[in-house]
Formats: sequence, structure tokens, C-alpha cells
Amino acid sequence: MFTGIVEGVGKTVSFEEKKAAWLLKLQAPEFIAESLSEGDSLACNGCCLTLVGRDGNELSFELLEETIRLTSFEGVKEGSLINLERPLEANARLGGHFVSGHIDVRSRVETFEQRGKNFYMKVAVPAEFSKYAVYKGSIAIDGISLTVAEAGENSLAVWLIPHTLEVTNLSGCKAGKFVNLEFDLLAKYVEKIASGNRDKSPYQP
Repeated sequence: MFTGIVEGVGKTVSFEEKKAAWLLKLQAPEFIAESLSEGDSLACNGCCLTLVGRDGNELSFELLEETIRLTSFEGVKEGSLINLERPLEANARLGGHFVSGHIDVRSRVETFEQRGKNFYMKVAVPAEFSKYAVYKGSIAIDGISLTVAEAGENSLAVWLIPHTLEVTNLSGCKAGKFVNLEFDLLAKYVEKIASGNRDKSPYQP
């Protein structure tokens, strides 16, 4: 479980297809790398990945083709910047919102421009997910907890303060880029409970 408060930005060293999976290697900030061991989880652009190797500050992760298909990792290459967040500790402050690290969909940035002192970002939203985009609600974009400023039928928009651009990979964002979206987990549970469409346990008749 994560909060969408990015702790640092890593730089992609390589992203290559191997026999069993795709292998992502990235250079992480020292304080993040040194706190992790093999088997630990790390949110990379909002996607929860398992650390399979560490060489100093270089971290390695295996990704399945399904993960690449459903996320923006398809466009990652050497030098790409990746937002990083370690899992939430039980006694930590919840500065953002509950983020599972399970991406709902990758989507295209429609608008990214400076308006006054801040930046305006508009992202396309597939029709089946638009119900989760709520005005003043929470959204995780590339693992960043943000507040929805506009919620349309096929898009949502957020405002970005200068600090967000300084500490995340959005400093290099532009229209046309694909980003990872994770909608509010609590909203999905409420929807399912309210609809009465509950999956039965495999142990129930």
C-alpha cells in the first residue's frame, strides 16, 4: 500500500526483453536503494513492482508482458525518469490517499501547459473509468496523489504546483505522453458493495 507521495525519481539504466520477463534496471536515490532488499515492493510510476536484484543504487525489476501492455512502461527507455515510492509504514502519516500500486489504465495526456504560476494537466479517461473521476476527489497519475480539478465524461484535469514538478518526473511531461492512472480504491469497493455484485468466495457453494 502506498500514498502517492513520491519520495524520489529514478533514472532508467536499461529496459530489455529477457527469456522469462522484461528486465527493468534503474538508478535510484541512495536513501531509497539502501533501504530495500530483494523481494521488497517499490512503486515505480505508480506500479507496484518487486525488487529482484540490487547492485549499489541500481535496482532491478521483472515485468510481465501484461504489465507492459496495461501501463506506460511500454514507452520507457534508457534515461526515462521514474517516480519512486516505498510502501507505507503502519505508523506513518497518510499525506496523500490510499494507493494500491495496481494500475487501472494507461492514458494519454491531452493538455500540459503553464497557466499563470501553475501548470494545467488534462488526461483522457476511458468511458468505463469516468465514473471514478470525481470533482475534488483523488487520482494517482504516474504514482502521484493529485486532486481532480475537473471531471468530464472522457477526461479529467489537475493543477500542479511548482514543487510537484521539481520532485517528480512531470517536469518533462508534454501532451501526447502516456501516464499510469489508478482511481480511488475506496470508491471501487463502495461501488461493488452498493451494487450488490459481490464475488463469492471459491469455498462457498
